[in-house]
Amino acid sequence: MRVVIKVVAAVLAGMFALLPPAVAGESATVKAPLQEIAAGELPAQAQETIALIRKGGPYPHERDGIVFGNFEKLLPLKERGYYREYTVRTPGTKGRGARRIVAGRGGELYYTDDHYQSFRRIREP
Repeated sequence: MRVVIKVVAAVLAGMFALLPPAVAGESATVKAPLQEIAAGELPAQAQETIALIRKGGPYPHERDGIVFGNFEKLLPLKERGYYREYTVRTPGTKGRGARRIVAGRGGELYYTDDHYQSFRRIREP
C-alpha cells in the first residue's frame, strides 16, 4: 500500500511540475512592458488605418471593428469588448494578411505585424 501511495505521489508531482506556474500555484512570471513604436515609424498602410479609426471609418474590411479577445494575453488585461481590431492592408497579400491595429476603449492603440504573436504600443504625437 505504501509503495502504491509513493508511486501515485511521484506521478502527481511529475504532472504538477508540467503545469504553467499560475496553474501550479506558483506566482506567474511578470511580463515585460510592451515595446513602443511612434505612429510615424509605422508603414504607411498602418498610418492610414489609424486615421480611419480616429475618424470612425468607413473601414475597407467587413471584420474591421470586431471585438479582439486578447486570448494571447499580450495586451493589458481588460474586460471582454474593451479591444477592437482593424486590418492594416498588406500590399501583395490576398485577404487580410497578418497586420492589425488593436484599439482600446481608452484610445490606446497597438500594432502587430505577425498576427497577434507580438504587439507594440503606438505612440501618437
